[in-house]
Amino acid sequence: MSLTSGARVAGGGEVLPAEAYAVALLSLPAMWPARLGALLGLGRPRPSGAVLFGGEPEVCRRTPGEVWALVRAGGAADVPALGALLKGKEDAEVVSAHWAAAANRLDVGWLWAQQRRFGVTVAVRGTPLYPPELADDPAAPIVVFRAGTRPGFDGRRVAIVGTRRCTPAGREIAVELGESLAMAGVRVVSGLALGIDGAAHQGALSVPDSAPIGVVAGGFDRPYPARHQVLWREVLERGALVSEWPLGTRSEGWRFPARNRIIAGLAEAVVVVESRETGGSMITADAALTRGIPVLAMPGSIRNPAAAGTNRLIREGATPMCGVDDVFDLLSLAPPGTASPVRPAPSPASAAVLAVVGWEPTPVGTLLTRTGLGLDALMVQLAHLELDGWVAGGGGWWQRT
Repeated sequence: MSLTSGARVAGGGEVLPAEAYAVALLSLPAMWPARLGALLGLGRPRPSGAVLFGGEPEVCRRTPGEVWALVRAGGAADVPALGALLKGKEDAEVVSAHWAAAANRLDVGWLWAQQRRFGVTVAVRGTPLYPPELADDPAAPIVVFRAGTRPGFDGRRVAIVGTRRCTPAGREIAVELGESLAMAGVRVVSGLALGIDGAAHQGALSVPDSAPIGVVAGGFDRPYPARHQVLWREVLERGALVSEWPLGTRSEGWRFPARNRIIAGLAEAVVVVESRETGGSMITADAALTRGIPVLAMPGSIRNPAAAGTNRLIREGATPMCGVDDVFDLLSLAPPGTASPVRPAPSPASAAVLAVVGWEPTPVGTLLTRTGLGLDALMVQLAHLELDGWVAGGGGWWQRT
C-alpha cells in the first residue's frame, strides 16, 4: 500500500491522506516518536530518497493509516517492537487499551482540517514532502510539521543558541550576530526560547528580508514561553516554524532536549553565545558535534557562570567565536557591506603586528615580546594599523577593532 493512499472518513467524507493519520497518531496520549516508529516498523534511517513505505517491507511494514486502524482496534500490543520499548507484553496491553479508547474518541478529519486551516505542512519520513535537509539525519523526526511564509530550508543556515539566563552583554551580542547573519542572507535558526535564542531572532527580524527558522517543542498554536507569542508570530510571518508535534501539543519539558537535535541537524554551524555547564544549548552543541557540524563558542570570563559551558566547549575543541567575522570565515562568506573594503589591507610588516594584537586590550610590553621588534619599529606599525582602522590604542594598551 502506498503511503499516500488514504481512507474515506466515516459518513462518506473526503479521502484522507496518510499524513492525516500520522497527525492523529501523534495526538494520542503518550505517543512518543520511538513508539510511533515501532508501530510503523521503521528501522534505521534510510538514505535520502529511499522509499520507507510500501517498497521495503522489512524496513516498514505499515502505513500510518494501517497503524491507525490497528490502534483503534486495540491491536497495538501485538507489535513486538512496542513491547520491547515498554516492559513487555503486559505493559503494552495497558498502553494499547489506553490508545484504543482515545483513538475512538478522535475525529481524524477534524484534526486534519485544523492543520490545513493553520497552514501546516505535514511530511512523513520517506515521502517526497519530507525535507531533504533532515532525511539523512541519524535521528531524523518521523513526522515534520512546518508553517510560515518560507517553510522550506533553502539558503545558508546558522543556529544561534545559548542560556535563558544570559547576561546583558550576551544578549546584545546575540542580537548583533542575528542581525549581521541575516544581512548576509543567512537564515538564523534557534529554539525561540528566552535569553540568547530569542535575542538572536530579534536581531534577524530587524533585517527586512530575513527569513528566520524557529524550531519549537510543541504545536504551533501553543507559543512557549507565553511572552514570546509576538516573536513566534513574526517568525511565522517572515520565515518558518518547525516541530515534530501537531497542533494542540503543549511544550512539556521533556520535549526540549529532543527538539535541540533538530536545531543542530538544520544548521551548517552552531554558535553558542553563552551557556551554563549544563542545559539545552550544550545538548544542541553535542548533537552538532556528533553530526560533524562545526560548533563555535564565545569565550567569557572564568567568573561568569553564563560562560562556563562555552569555555568548556572551547577547551574540548570548539572554535572560539571572537566576532561575527569568525562565523563568516567558517561559511566562506563575505560579511555584509564588505564587497568594497572600507579599510586597506595591512602591509606584511603591519600584518605581522596585527596578528599578535588581541581583541582585548594588550599592553605594549606584551606586543614587544610577541613581535621581537624594537619600540620605535613597533609604534610605527601600530600607527599605520590605527590610521587604517585595524587597531585602537591608548594608555599603553592596544586592541583590535
